[in-house]
Amino acid sequence: MRVLLVGSGGREHALAWKISQSPLLEKLYCLPGNAGTAEVAENVSLPQNNESIVKFSLENKIDLVVVGSEQPLVNGLVDELERNGIKAFGPYSDATQLEGSKEFTRNIAKKSGVLQPEFHVFTDSKKAIKFIEKENKAFVVKADGLAAGKGVIVAKDKQETISAVKSMLEEKAFGSSGEKILLEEKLVGIEVSFLALVDSLNILPLETAQDFKRAFDDDKGPNTGGMGSFSPNNYIDKEMKTKILEKIMKPVVKTMAEMGCPFKGLLYAGLMISNNIPYLIEFNVRFGDPETQAILPRMESDLLPLLVASAQGNLAGKTISWSNKKSCSVVLASKGYPNAYEKGFPITGLENFKNSKETIIFHAGTKIAGGRIVTDGGRVLNVTSLGNSLKDAREKAYSAIEKISFKNESFRKDIALKAAKGPD
Repeated sequence: MRVLLVGSGGREHALAWKISQSPLLEKLYCLPGNAGTAEVAENVSLPQNNESIVKFSLENKIDLVVVGSEQPLVNGLVDELERNGIKAFGPYSDATQLEGSKEFTRNIAKKSGVLQPEFHVFTDSKKAIKFIEKENKAFVVKADGLAAGKGVIVAKDKQETISAVKSMLEEKAFGSSGEKILLEEKLVGIEVSFLALVDSLNILPLETAQDFKRAFDDDKGPNTGGMGSFSPNNYIDKEMKTKILEKIMKPVVKTMAEMGCPFKGLLYAGLMISNNIPYLIEFNVRFGDPETQAILPRMESDLLPLLVASAQGNLAGKTISWSNKKSCSVVLASKGYPNAYEKGFPITGLENFKNSKETIIFHAGTKIAGGRIVTDGGRVLNVTSLGNSLKDAREKAYSAIEKISFKNESFRKDIALKAAKGPD
C-alpha cells in the first residue's frame, strides 16, 4: 500500500513509526512531517490545501491518506479526497463539528442522553459577566472553536472567570474561535482519555491513556496541547470501559448516524470520572496528542489494516492485540510554551536511542537545518519508554531525558508520578 500521512507533530511521528512497520506498506509519505518522520518516511513539501493534497495523491497513486491533525479535517480534506476516489482515514467535515464546535458537541451529547457538565453559551461579554455575577462562582471558560488544545481556562474563582471571558470575547485571544464561548460547570474528579476507531457504526476501543494538560508540575500554569501521558490508565478498569462505551461512545455515534453525519475515523473522548460515573468533557476527532505516543508503542497488531477498515466501514469483528508493558511519554518543550518561545536550537543526544526498543523518541517540533536536527516548535520531543510496571517505564523515560539536550529545554517532572505510586 502507498500511504500519505498529513501532519507534522509528535502524534504524526508516532503514527508514521507504527504504519512503517506494516508488511502491507509499500511507500509512506509525510506532509510536511518533521525530522523524526524523515527517518521512517519520505517528507514532502507542498501547499497544505485540499487541491494540492488531492493532486499529489492522484499523481503518486496513494491508496490511503491518513489525516493526523484536526484543521485539514475541519477543512473537508476527507470529503475532497473521497470525491476523487482516494480512500481516507478520518471524519467528513460535517462530523468534525464534534471538535470544531463545543456547542455542537454539547447539543449532540444532550440529544444522546450523555452525562456532561451544565453549560451556557454566550457571544456577548456583558451578558456573560452578568450571568457570572448572578451565579457568584467560578466556571470553566471554553472557546467554541478550534484553539490547538489551548482554548480552555479552568478558572479558580469568579474574578478569573470574568477575566477569561473578557480575554476571549473582548480581546479576541483566540481570534474567531473565541467569538462564541461556553461557561461550563466545574466537575471534580479524575480526567481520562478514551480513544476508539469508528467506522460510522462499529466502535473498536484502543488501550486507555491519561494526559497532562497544564504546563507546569502539580497541574499548574496554562493549558497546553499536552505535556505528557501514560498508558494504560489505571483509573479505567473493565467495568468503567463498559460504562464509557455504553453510556457515551455508542449513543453519540448512533445519534450522529441518525442525523445524517455519520462519524468514521478516530473518536477521542475527554472524560471526567466523578463518583465512579463518566462525564463527557470534550470530543476530539483525531488521534490524541500526546496519548498516541504512549498508546501505539504498546500495540502489537498491525495498525494499517485497521485504519483501512475504519475508512471502508468494515471494523466489525476486528480486534487489537496489546502488550502487557506499561508506557510513559514525557514532552520536552521549548521554554515559554504555550506562549512565546525561541526555536532553531540544535538537539544533542538523540543518537543514544537510535536502535532502542524500550525508549522511542517521537519528534514533534523539529526540523533538519544545516545537516543538524534543531528545535522548531513549542513541543519539541516526546520521550516514550516501555517498562514492566508504570514506575519502571517512568524511570526509564526520565533517565533518557538526562541524555538529551537543547537550549531552553523545559519539561514536567511529575508525569505519571501519582499513578506510578499506586497499584499497577
